Amino acid sequence: MDNNHKMWSDLGMNLELHDQLCEVLPQAFGDVFLSQENRPEGMDYYNMVVADIHGIRPAELIEHQNKGGKVFGTFCVYVPDEVIFAADAIATGLCGGSQFWVPGGEKVLPTNTCPLIKASVGARLDRTCPFFRIADMYIGETTCDGKKKAWEILSEDVPVYVMDLPQMKRAKDVKAWAEEIEALKEKVEEFTGNKVTAEKLAESIKLINNKRKALERLYNCRKSDNLPISGTDALVISQIAFYDDPARFTQMTNKLCDELEQRIQDGVSVVPAGTKRIMLTGTPLAIPNWKLHNIVETSGGVIVCEEMCTGTRYFENQVDETKETVEEQIKAIAERYMKINCACFTPNSGRIDDILRLAKEYKVDGIIDVNLKFCNLYDTEGYFVERAMKEAGIPVLGIETDYTDSDASQLRTRVGAFIEMLNNR
Repeated sequence: MDNNHKMWSDLGMNLELHDQLCEVLPQAFGDVFLSQENRPEGMDYYNMVVADIHGIRPAELIEHQNKGGKVFGTFCVYVPDEVIFAADAIATGLCGGSQFWVPGGEKVLPTNTCPLIKASVGARLDRTCPFFRIADMYIGETTCDGKKKAWEILSEDVPVYVMDLPQMKRAKDVKAWAEEIEALKEKVEEFTGNKVTAEKLAESIKLINNKRKALERLYNCRKSDNLPISGTDALVISQIAFYDDPARFTQMTNKLCDELEQRIQDGVSVVPAGTKRIMLTGTPLAIPNWKLHNIVETSGGVIVCEEMCTGTRYFENQVDETKETVEEQIKAIAERYMKINCACFTPNSGRIDDILRLAKEYKVDGIIDVNLKFCNLYDTEGYFVERAMKEAGIPVLGIETDYTDSDASQLRTRVGAFIEMLNNR
């Protein structure tokens, strides 16, 4: 901890305020995660990562910088990590998932801005997160109006580069996104002083594909009737994927999956037979937002899938590894990323198709459509989601929430009633 304090001090962090966060996080993690029974032994790695969440990885990033490398902070699954790693730089996720950071964001943002944006801005401006202090440049994107304005505010304090994401998925839009990725490549090359070659890009495409494959393997284990891991544990793994070293994360997640697959063979389940299987869909759950998973899984249900950016949208579909020129590789990257079905797109029927497909694959009994307050995109699209699920005969519960615990009792009542309804069907 003393070494961490020196590192945080050197980063110009607000140590007094940051210590308040460090005091409550271990207790929160223990209450949510360590209280679970029959957890896989492989979760010890992820426990360790969270236990020193502002120490181990930040120190690695600083070591990379001390050797002349650059660190890029990203906020969205559309920003292609492949390009950043191909320039011998490191990409790290930055989304804030804690109410602790929200007041700092509200100093410069309207109160009716979604908590993810407010927390992300607050973490930087209040100097209470080392990842936000370490990143040499932020890569933003135009997935919503709130983010677009937030990038302007953050750009007064840190270099910010914004990618213009098309809002439709026509052939010309995929081409436009490939051009944006090419422009990002040029910016990253300029900022790092390193050339993105076909060989380097091929290596990084494989690196990130392997991470996606490990996550896909994890999620495939959740399709089993013998559920070898809780949804809460699977969520924190997905959250850690955004900032952990990709090669190490892949290795440790595959090691965990070895254990999970053996558990399935041995008939080991973390929940009793007949426990209702829930899928979450909607806005992402950035670390340390574990509220809804904890409520569901302490109310008699179990979460088996997340159709979210902190879920299937992050890992589904691979980048074609057979391309040999940078131009072809960038086109392949663009095609893969444009298959992500975010509510920012119009029309977005692909997301409805995804939800229906995943409900079958994961043998879902019910769906909870969760929306962060003031996220107009997902809130509005909830109309189409809930209508489609009802037409398909899949029970659905729509929930709007934020990062506070003020609605926890109300949510527990609603979730409990939803699970009871599923049990009585």
